[in-house]
Parts: sequence; structure tokens; C-alpha cells
Amino acid sequence: EIALKNTQDLHIPRPPEYYSCLVRDLEALGWNKVAYVDTGLTTVKLKAEDSCGRQHVITLKFNAKYPTESPDCLVDFPVEFAISWMPQNSLLDIYNQFLAALESLKEFWDALDEIDEKTWVLEPENPTRSATRRRIAIGNNISVNIEVDPRHPNMLPECYFLGADHAVNPLRTKLNNTMHLWDPDTSLLQNLKDLLEIDFPSRAVLEKSDFTKDCGICYAYRLNGATPDQVCDDPRCGQPFHQACLYEWLQGLPTSRQSFNVIFGECPYCNK
Repeated sequence: EIALKNTQDLHIPRPPEYYSCLVRDLEALGWNKVAYVDTGLTTVKLKAEDSCGRQHVITLKFNAKYPTESPDCLVDFPVEFAISWMPQNSLLDIYNQFLAALESLKEFWDALDEIDEKTWVLEPENPTRSATRRRIAIGNNISVNIEVDPRHPNMLPECYFLGADHAVNPLRTKLNNTMHLWDPDTSLLQNLKDLLEIDFPSRAVLEKSDFTKDCGICYAYRLNGATPDQVCDDPRCGQPFHQACLYEWLQGLPTSRQSFNVIFGECPYCNK
């Protein structure tokens, strides 16, 4: 706090024209669109609702040269948001560009909202609007990690299956054999169901605990933000582990061997 108070910028008062121009722009925009204004009139948050009723916020940080220079714009988008600005522009121009950007990402958020609503998403636990990745539960210790392209949300995403080899290899094979059937006019979730010929566990029927198990080494589900993503390949075991826990465990075993960045050893549970 002392260091911040001693910075030169905070001691230089902004010209009166800055405040009069900013207040005039806010009044022209409408105070009903303003979510927050700090006491120094240097940071403003504007709220907006897209055509599907989702709430969004854009944070504007102004420098003393406003409106000659545009404010810095911070948004929760999966893509870069760059505004077009001229000295004669106002906050209304930024707001309209913000609304246009929201509509351009509508299909992306529609696709991920359907996944969040109808499946069990293991990671991220509380996804932001900028998150393009989802790890979706398929069954007991089996999940798929998808990475969605925000610009082409209805195209086949990057898919990475997590689980024991005997459980995920058939899913990998099925996806490779059917990916040519992907239909861009069908929703992302429905395409995944059709290509994999599965039904994802429903939130209405199952609880998250029905297909998530704690790590067999640290006995916790979440460790430093990570969930168990390594599973014993023996069908009779199938115990999941955190990658970090398993690596530390195997490093201490004399029977383990390492090849490049891969370490091989026995399962701590079944010794297979």
C-alpha cells in the first residue's frame, strides 16, 4: 500500500475534461448498463445480456488521456477482444462492439452450456465463460477431455480419453471409425453421443460421487486443483491415482523403470 501511494501517477490529478467527458459518456450510455464505478472514476464495469439471457461484464480501465486514447477492456472471452477506437468515439461504441462480440460467441456458449447442464463435468469445477475445455464423465473412472474451438464450436473438438486402456481403447477406436459422420448442423453433445454410441451420465439420475473415486495414494479427490487422471489397467482393479502421486510413488520403488519421460512400475493396489 505504501509503494502504491508513492507512485507518481496517483499524485497527478486528471484534467477536469476527463471527468466531464467520462460522466457525459456514461449518461449517454445509460446508468442501467453500469455495474460498478470506482471512487476515482478510473475503472468502470458495464453489464450486458446476450440473446440467450446470459449475463456478461466488461471492465474498462481508463488512463488520463481518455477519450484520445481508448480504455483497456477486460472480458471473460475465449478469444481476444480488440476494440476499434477513434478519439471521437464514446463508451456507447465500445458497448456496441461488446454486444456484437457476445453474439459471435453465442453458438460456442450454447454448446458448452448444454454440456454443463446435461452431463457431469469433472473439470473445470466452476468453468468461466473463457474456458474452452471440459472433462466429461462417461462411467466409473472413465472420462473424455474435449477442447472446443470457440470460432467453430459445432466442429469435431479435440478429444482425449482418460481411464484404463481396456475401457477407453474401444471408445478411441469407435471415434476414429465414425468421425466422418460428424454433423455440423447437430449440437456438439448430440454428435458425441451419436459417434461414441453412448449416453453420458445424467445429472438427474446420478450423483457425482457415483463415478468419481479418490486417489489411491493420497486418499483425496482434488490435489492442487488436479483430479485423479491415471487408472490401473487391470480390469479387476481400476484404481485411479493423481499423476503427481503416482510418479512420486513409483520413483521410490526399486522395481520401477523409466524410459524418457515415461515411468513404468507396479500398481500400488494390485501390484500388477
